[in-house]
Amino acid sequence: MTPPGLPTAMERPHFIGIGGAGMSGIAKILAQRGAKVAGSDARDSETAQALRAHGATVHIGHAAAHLAADSTCVVVSSAIRSDNPELARAAELGIPVVHRSDALAGLMDGLRPIAVAGTHGKTTTTSMLAVSLSALGLDPSYAIGGDLDAPGSNAHHGEGDIFVAEADESDRSFHKYTPQVAIILNAELDHHANYASMEEIYESFETFVAKVVPGGTLVVAHGQAGAAEIAARVAGNEGLRVVTYGEEEAADVRITKITPRGLTSEVTVVIDGRMLTFTVSVPGRHYAHNAVAALAAGVALGIPAHNLASALGKYTGVKRRLQLKGEAAGVQVIDSYAHHPTEMSADLEAIRGAAGDSRILVVFQPHLFSRTQELGKEMGQALALADSALVLDIYPAREDPIPGITSEIIIASARAAGADVTAEHEKDAVADVIAGMAKPGDLVLTMGAGDVTDLGPQILARLSS
Repeated sequence: MTPPGLPTAMERPHFIGIGGAGMSGIAKILAQRGAKVAGSDARDSETAQALRAHGATVHIGHAAAHLAADSTCVVVSSAIRSDNPELARAAELGIPVVHRSDALAGLMDGLRPIAVAGTHGKTTTTSMLAVSLSALGLDPSYAIGGDLDAPGSNAHHGEGDIFVAEADESDRSFHKYTPQVAIILNAELDHHANYASMEEIYESFETFVAKVVPGGTLVVAHGQAGAAEIAARVAGNEGLRVVTYGEEEAADVRITKITPRGLTSEVTVVIDGRMLTFTVSVPGRHYAHNAVAALAAGVALGIPAHNLASALGKYTGVKRRLQLKGEAAGVQVIDSYAHHPTEMSADLEAIRGAAGDSRILVVFQPHLFSRTQELGKEMGQALALADSALVLDIYPAREDPIPGITSEIIIASARAAGADVTAEHEKDAVADVIAGMAKPGDLVLTMGAGDVTDLGPQILARLSS
């Protein structure tokens, strides 16, 4: 018998790239709903092990033989190449291929979804909602692009009627969702492989907003130019309520004060005419704004503002979002997923506010050749906010190299902005280099969306020795 809420096509799904942040969350929820989940990934990981603990079969490496003949569908993301052997085998067997966004949309059916979109802050804002709604006993389902604490904590099948999802605009897959509440944090030119201009991005977000259910709410940043442009474009949408948030007088949910307190912040807002003050357990203005977006979205679903504000204090961060990895020899090592100039500047400003007179040393790994080609100069300018930086070679992820596009673009820009920046082509040498630079009281920030995150423990071990 098909468990409630489990589409027939999802009874025996096979995920290609099951260990990925978005894919693993959907796989976990399906396993929790009773599906017989299988999949493959390029390498073993703690996430893969966590999925096995939920009963999933996870193969390492990609091979046609990994796809069971009785699979009811094959789930892929936009990162899966067309020549993948399991994809070819699915075509031979006539097994339907489903994009992960369609699978996620199916999981939201019959629930009250909140979809969080926009450049910078999606994972944090989605996580804040998941944690605070859980703290209030509402047991939401959620799918997040990063782990809350332990591996595999990026998703949950809850008994409540709310589903919180990170909605990815990078490949337009967020057009598949029909949320009751949509959040747009920001809109900037990014994802250059899929968008040629800001006009294309605006049109894509308009399509997303048009999918909000009648009577639903759009929560949108008031002070961010791209988000404000989208709000203006959709203001006449029938049945749509628009709620703005920000530090401006005209914002519907107005932030009146953000007070840094070490690696936390105290935030005061006026919402529905009432003043509320609550703690955000991650530093910086950027994360305070994310928390207020989460507050506005929860209130739009009918949750009392004072209850939700208090519960938001339970959020203590998500992996790779200014995550403290440890301290050794008086040096704190923090990990940041920031890979776009706006994110980089926001995280460096947040750390600068928490660091006081301490030095900030950054190990930055650029992510994608296309992003470096378009935004490399701005990345270099962001690095000027650090006291010193090492810049690694570009992490290619799914891309092939682009002639002439290297980390030198970033380094030249950073030096032109007055930054102390050094190229480091050998990732294995970073721990020794940083240990030679760092002094007690310094903060070391490993930054980027690639495997630079692996360096935090290595740096701590080298400092300890």
